[in-house]
Amino acid sequence: MTRDIFSIADKVTCIVGSSRGLGKTIARGFAERGAKVVISSWNLEELEATRREFQSQSLEVHAVEADVSSREDCKRLIDRTVQHYSAIDVLICNAGIDIIKPAEQYEAEEWNKILDINLRGYYFCAQFAAQQMLDRGGSIIMTSSIAGAVGIPGLVPYAASKGGINQMVRTMAVEWAQRKVRVNAVAPGYIDNMMAGVEYDENDPYQQRVTRFTPMGRRGKVEEFLGAYIFLASDAASYVTGEVLYVDGGYHAA
Repeated sequence: MTRDIFSIADKVTCIVGSSRGLGKTIARGFAERGAKVVISSWNLEELEATRREFQSQSLEVHAVEADVSSREDCKRLIDRTVQHYSAIDVLICNAGIDIIKPAEQYEAEEWNKILDINLRGYYFCAQFAAQQMLDRGGSIIMTSSIAGAVGIPGLVPYAASKGGINQMVRTMAVEWAQRKVRVNAVAPGYIDNMMAGVEYDENDPYQQRVTRFTPMGRRGKVEEFLGAYIFLASDAASYVTGEVLYVDGGYHAA
């Protein structure tokens, strides 16, 4: 019988920022395929609601409250994952926030909040996960964005955080390659499911650029991003590290 190189069954997978949106879709997709999933969020009420929803669908997940802007919470999240499942095979860093406004108008607190969650939090989670993985191997996947590679108005701190992720991925990948820890990123384009705290009006000229500059002419459905994470977590990507995989309807290529 041919081995399924795309299988993620029994892989212990900790997903940072997974109580809603893309992270929730990733968590469901991994659990449906037999992974041992840990979900996390700073919002305990939302996290528990997601856990109960999955449980009602016969999808068993372990939930850990964690605010990734806190280094201590990042460590506790990884420790709790290992305590519950005795290992960690895959870390998916997906927490994120954004504040859209002109570059000259950001307050210091807004800049710091975005970088604390979108970049520092990713580093700390990866740092503690790698400490568990370096003796046995593993896969670290970070959610980047097309904003880390192309200029998009109104996204200066968000773009800086995602560009930082891209270079952090490459550097970690080089450092840990011979220790069997692969580090990659998925860079989504525009998704029809916005992150917490971000609202948009499709009639706004800024939002109309989405379809104008995306060759496929639409936002991606949240389910269309799952496959990239499954690939990078699986043995199918055993020789893939240091890569940023764009899933953007052609935006980055245009």
